[in-house]
Amino acid sequence: MPIPHLVPAKGESYDHNERPPPFGHALKQYIPLDEDYVNLNPGSWGTVPLPVLFAATRLAYEIERNPDKMYRQVFHPLIVRARESIATLIGADTDEVVFTPNATLAINTVLRAFEWRQGDLLIGATTLYGGVANTLQYLADRTEQPRPDLRLVEYTFPTQLSHAQILASFTAQLRAFKAEHERYAGARFTDVPPLSPGHDSALEGGGGGNKIVVVLDAITATPGVLMPWQEMVRVCREEGVWSVVDAAHSIGQEVDINLSQAQPDFWISDCHKWLYAKRACAVLYVPKRNQHIIKSSIPTSHEYVHAGSAKARENGTNFVMQHGWTGTPDHTSYASVPDALAFREWLVGEKAINDYCHKLALDGGRHLARILGTRVLDESGELTLNMTNVQLPLPLDPHSALLEHSSAPRPTATYTPELIAQINTYLRDKLLDEWKTYAVHYVHAGAWWVRCSAQVFNEISDFEYLGEALLVVCREITEVFRLGMVDA
Repeated sequence: MPIPHLVPAKGESYDHNERPPPFGHALKQYIPLDEDYVNLNPGSWGTVPLPVLFAATRLAYEIERNPDKMYRQVFHPLIVRARESIATLIGADTDEVVFTPNATLAINTVLRAFEWRQGDLLIGATTLYGGVANTLQYLADRTEQPRPDLRLVEYTFPTQLSHAQILASFTAQLRAFKAEHERYAGARFTDVPPLSPGHDSALEGGGGGNKIVVVLDAITATPGVLMPWQEMVRVCREEGVWSVVDAAHSIGQEVDINLSQAQPDFWISDCHKWLYAKRACAVLYVPKRNQHIIKSSIPTSHEYVHAGSAKARENGTNFVMQHGWTGTPDHTSYASVPDALAFREWLVGEKAINDYCHKLALDGGRHLARILGTRVLDESGELTLNMTNVQLPLPLDPHSALLEHSSAPRPTATYTPELIAQINTYLRDKLLDEWKTYAVHYVHAGAWWVRCSAQVFNEISDFEYLGEALLVVCREITEVFRLGMVDA
């Protein structure tokens, strides 16, 4: 079989000893985007730089040359190296991190590993990512007992405008759910995490009892808001609550993550959204104190350990090895992590990357709001990292809290789920097909918003172009769907 001799083309390699181009459009030579596409949504799928993509493609060819050698001998040390690099970045021990294809699968791995009891409480939030929210709903909907009862913490932006307000609201609602369940369901919440007060005495009493598991966002998806997640984890620990942190947007966007200090019970992040790894690649962090919870990977691995076996007494649940082989995967995504980190280091490192993207998100969001004649969701900047949320010039829902802050009468429109779906489709198709650009659009607090993700290859002119497109498309939507109009 002829083997292609892969030679990197322009942009598919870089000289470590040379300075990179300045941030902005000059970096597009290393980004595999269509020349006429203005991408303000790298936050959804990520954008793989050409040198990282080339390295992954070259590795894929190596696999095909000798699959047995690669899968049986070569890949394990490659994945160990990748795990070591990501563990260093997030302040964790190497044997506390494993890879999965995406954050949703990793969160399912955690939540389905809990042995639920009648009276257990599972708490989410109204701002959870759709797949995660549905996972919680499914666990509460299952017909077989036992299953947890589901509660949702409510967040409404921009009504809650500071981390202090968010934390106070989270704490109050968590305590209210806990007290209500103890009073009316007769729950005894004695199944607490190892670092929580009362854990040792619960073990001495034979264990058992009910538990509370909270799934909380580090950065919400829509709106794209930085949450005070480390303080929320502390509250969970003090309240005897298991914390599962959905940090899908964190790696590559949030600097100085130190999980050994933050001490969440479980923490999950995608490496392909902001870190430049090849999709699909996510990291699942489970500290050693909690690895007994994860009895099986999803799907169950060849390395599964029967709970009553001698191997289980020696290796526990074999957490790392279980996740090292869950069937035949595309290991090139996981192996791309060191290449992604090397490219980021060449771009002068995490702080420089995120300083640029953060400033561009703030400046670009304000500039886009001026073009649209609207507002940014986070005017103080406290809730913003590299994603900014800007209100679209479309009528508000008559029940929107934003109407309370409007001094002049404004046209309104009632947005049914069907109408929201139709408008989303219209926005999607117009932006992608006619304007060759995209940013996430969504409804929150009775208003339409757009979430723009700023990356190192973006400039303020990209926000200007998106603004021009949105002005035209929003005028069309108002007319096509007769928003805010009264039939004669």
